[in-house]
Amino acid sequence: MSTVVASPVLEIAQRAKAASRQLSTLPTAAKNEALEAIASALETNADSILAANAADVRDAEPLVRTGGMSQSLFQRLLLSTEKLRVMVEGVRAVSQLPDPSGRTLERTLLADGLTLEKVSVPLGVLAVIFEARPDAITQISALAIKSGNAVILKGGHEVENTMRAILDTMQTALARHSRVPADSVTGVYGRESVQALLDMNHLIDLVIPRGSNALVQHIQRNTLIPVLGHADGVCHIFIDRAADPEMVNRIVVDSKTQYPAVCNAVETVLIHAEVAAAILPSLVRALEEKSVKIRGCERTRSFLPGVAIDLVQDTEWHTEYSDLVLAIRIVNSLDDALAHIDQYGSHHTDAIITQDTSTAARFLAEVDSASVLHNCSTRFSDGFRYGFGAEVGISTSKLHARGPVGLDGLVTYKYRLAGSGQIVRDYTGANALPFHHQRLKLD
Repeated sequence: MSTVVASPVLEIAQRAKAASRQLSTLPTAAKNEALEAIASALETNADSILAANAADVRDAEPLVRTGGMSQSLFQRLLLSTEKLRVMVEGVRAVSQLPDPSGRTLERTLLADGLTLEKVSVPLGVLAVIFEARPDAITQISALAIKSGNAVILKGGHEVENTMRAILDTMQTALARHSRVPADSVTGVYGRESVQALLDMNHLIDLVIPRGSNALVQHIQRNTLIPVLGHADGVCHIFIDRAADPEMVNRIVVDSKTQYPAVCNAVETVLIHAEVAAAILPSLVRALEEKSVKIRGCERTRSFLPGVAIDLVQDTEWHTEYSDLVLAIRIVNSLDDALAHIDQYGSHHTDAIITQDTSTAARFLAEVDSASVLHNCSTRFSDGFRYGFGAEVGISTSKLHARGPVGLDGLVTYKYRLAGSGQIVRDYTGANALPFHHQRLKLD
C-alpha cells in the first residue's frame, strides 16, 4: 500500500485523526500484533529499504562535497544492514513494554455512589518533523502505535526515498496483518507541507521536531500546537579533582566519539585546575587518536604548549559541534563548573567524573538538566538505554515530559466520573450531602 503523496496535507491529517480515534480503543494485544507485523515486514523488505537509502546517499554526497550538507547530517542519513537490524529490534522492544494508555491512575469515592477515576489516554495525533534520520521513522511510529496515537511524519528532503520505502512497508503491514488502521502512520513531503502541518491545531495535538537548532526554533515560533523537543544539545562533562584517572579517558572519548553527530555527545569538558596538568596530556592524546580536534581556553593551551589547540572565544561555549570537535576549559572549583554549565548549557545532559560522593551529590542536585550523570558517558541519556524501548526525542522542557521521551510522554489523562443520578444542588446549602473524597485502592 503506497503512502498517499499527492493528497493534500489536510486530507492526510483528517484521516490520521479518524485513525487515532479507532487506535485509541484497541487492546494492547492488537497494538503488539501490529508492531510485530511491522518488524517482520521491515526484515522482509530490508533490501528495498537499503536501496532507497543508497539513492538518498548518492544524492547527498555532492552536497557534502560542496558544503550544502554537514558531515554530521550525512552520517545520520546513512543506513546500514546493522543499523536497520537495530531499528527492527527497537520496534520489537517497544512491543514488550507495558501499554501506557488505558491505565487507571487514581480512583476516588467523591460521595456515596459517585466515583471519580483518573485514566491515561493517548494524546491523539502527533506531527513529527525531522531531518536525515531514518531510525526516527521506525522509533516514532512504534511508540505512537503502542501508546495509541496516530503519527504524521515529515522528513527532510535528503531522506525522502528512505522514508517512502519504510512507510510503504509499514502501511502495507498494518493493512494486511493488523487491526491498527494504516492511516495511523502516514507521511507528507515537500517544504510547503511543514507550515501546513503547523497550522492544523484543530487536528494535530503535539508537534515533535528532531533536527537543528534552526528547525526547532522555526517550529516553536510558527505554530499554536504544543511543541516537544530541544533546540540544542550542548552537553558537558566536569572532571573533578577527585576523578578516577582510569575513568576519565574512557568516559570522555566514548561521550565524544561513539556517535559525535547526536545531541547527547559531549561538546565541552570542564577540568578542575588541581588535576589539569596530570589529566590533560593523556586525555588529549586519547582524543587525537580518535581524530578529535581540540579547542580550548587560554589555560588549557598553556598546559599543552606543543599541541595545536585553537582558542575558544567566550561566544563559542554555547556551540553544539555535532562533530569530532571538543572544547576544553579549566575551572577552579565545582562552583565554577556549575556556573559555566548554567550559563552555557542547554539543559540536556551533563555529567561529572568524581569519587567524591558529596561533590557528585551537589552536581546532580544543582545542574538543571533533563539528565544528570555520575561516572558514566553522556551517551547513556537515550530512550532505548533508559529502557523506554525507543524515544520520540529528548525534551528540555519542564512541562509534560522531560529528558528522553518514550511511551509515558505520549499519553495524557482524563477524569471519568460515574454517578447514579446525583446533582450538585444536593451537595450545597444547609442540608448538603457530604463529600467523602476517599482514595480507593486500584485493582
